[in-house]
Amino acid sequence: MKCMITSLPAWVVALKLTLFTYFLTALGAAVVFLFKNVRQNLINFMLSFSAGIMLASGIFSLLIPSIEYSEQLFGNGVVVPCLSFLIGSLSIIVFDILLNKIIKKKGGVFQKNKKNIILFSAITLHNIPEGMCVGVSVAMSALLSPFNVMPAFLLALGVGIQNFPEGASISLPLRASGESRLKAFFYGQMSGIVEPIFGVVACLFALQFNSVLPFLLGFSSGAMICVSATELIAEAATNNKYLAGAGVTIGFCFMMLLDLLF
Repeated sequence: MKCMITSLPAWVVALKLTLFTYFLTALGAAVVFLFKNVRQNLINFMLSFSAGIMLASGIFSLLIPSIEYSEQLFGNGVVVPCLSFLIGSLSIIVFDILLNKIIKKKGGVFQKNKKNIILFSAITLHNIPEGMCVGVSVAMSALLSPFNVMPAFLLALGVGIQNFPEGASISLPLRASGESRLKAFFYGQMSGIVEPIFGVVACLFALQFNSVLPFLLGFSSGAMICVSATELIAEAATNNKYLAGAGVTIGFCFMMLLDLLF
């Protein structure tokens, strides 16, 4: 299926968009070459702003389309979106619990770098549904006529914007803990490499089995919103809950405006 704007197959569009989101992760991680530390309030605001973008993306770009597409395919817009949303959320919670148990059991260097390991793992994990949601969004657009890439592009733009502070939030703490700038950058950008991989896989899978599209949309929405609440907002609110609240509100409104205007 070709895109009316780029004349490219849908999976290539998904690859290009997710490479863009990965690039912004790497760009954020590259901040470590300019600074060793950034004021914590700024990082917290960027994380909460990112959470607001993810919440809006999860609702307007994923959950609502899941409901609409489920109604078209199955005549019911409740069961599949709700169930898939719940499974997506629970998968994040289960992984987080297992990760904490593994780190606690290993001890040693794992325990010493527990916060950095959890942050890297959490961001890498939630980059998977982010890549998936962009790929699924491309597939959803490709299944419509004509194939309009704009909704997927806006979603990728929102994901990319919030990827920038995430890359920095990994590389800067690693640098502050004594790692070299190059090593800190490497781990920061590696957290985003999963997005192109899962974006293309999700796009191809959704195109091949379009009946599973409402489930993939709902699952991605649940995972994205759960990560926003348990990781980004929780981390951002540790020092200043009012700053975190402002960041979430501004990020949500920003992404909502993009979605409504375009």
